Amino acid sequence: MSSTGLANFINALFWVYFILIFIRVLFSWVRPSGGLITVYRFVYDVTEPYLGLFRRIVPVAGGIDFSPMVGMMVLLIIRYYLLQYII
Repeated sequence: MSSTGLANFINALFWVYFILIFIRVLFSWVRPSGGLITVYRFVYDVTEPYLGLFRRIVPVAGGIDFSPMVGMMVLLIIRYYLLQYII
């Protein structure tokens, strides 16, 4: 696999995970029902290990959990430096 192909693959993985975190934030505003419960559980199970790291560090302020925002920013920073290293 060429470095460009590897960079594209890594970039795609990071964006998929970023979108999953965003979907989790949307689910936090609306309670899923019916078939969406399965989607919610999948998104929660995939994102919780990563967001749990930030939840231990970033306190909840006024009932708002800022760990997804911090997690997304860290994900973008890691993606940037990783792709700089590969390319």
